[in-house]
Amino acid sequence: MDINKDESSSSQSHSESLPYVHKVGLPPKQNLFKEITAAVKETLFADDPLRQFKDQTGSRKFILGIQTLFPIFEWGRDYSFKKFKGDLVAGLTIASLCIPQDIGYAQLANLKPQYGLYSSFVPPLVYAFMGSSRDIAIGPVAVVSLLLATLLQDEIDPSKDPVNYLRLAFTATFFAGITQVTLGFFRLGFLIDFLSHAAIVGFWLELPLLLPFNNLKDCLA
Repeated sequence: MDINKDESSSSQSHSESLPYVHKVGLPPKQNLFKEITAAVKETLFADDPLRQFKDQTGSRKFILGIQTLFPIFEWGRDYSFKKFKGDLVAGLTIASLCIPQDIGYAQLANLKPQYGLYSSFVPPLVYAFMGSSRDIAIGPVAVVSLLLATLLQDEIDPSKDPVNYLRLAFTATFFAGITQVTLGFFRLGFLIDFLSHAAIVGFWLELPLLLPFNNLKDCLA
């Protein structure tokens, strides 16, 4: 009898010393169609962009739609003169930097200087009405200018036929904009995850080599 008591007490003390193990049940089984639907929804609509439209009246949905397309109608109500003074100083500072920089970008793309200024001032004005980020940089960059010049030079020589070269540049940038709008509308930004890190790093590291060699002929002329 004492032996049984000792065994039961020892087994009880041993069970108390063991860590608690929480048992997790198996998830409910889903068919293939539901799994694919859930994966697509998680990829394209992870933040549920239509959540704010649920259980709203028709007029409220229209207002929310306008504010989604033009965020300036949402944050513009809280805009003050103090914020305007800060934005004015920031705008003048950035403009003093962008003017010579964008003239150089236009030269890299074999275009006239005014087109570099157009591409620098017009996109930020449009983005002020339709953009939602305060930290993103809008405008041309050196890599895109070099890439555009490289692609267009294979078709038309800018020194021999500048008019058609300009038309081709307008056509290329127009379809590039259409592509970006399409990718944004269908929320296909996740495609960037399929680009390897080596390809991205190589694309950006070629810039320090292309810039000096591309302008070497002008320095030695």
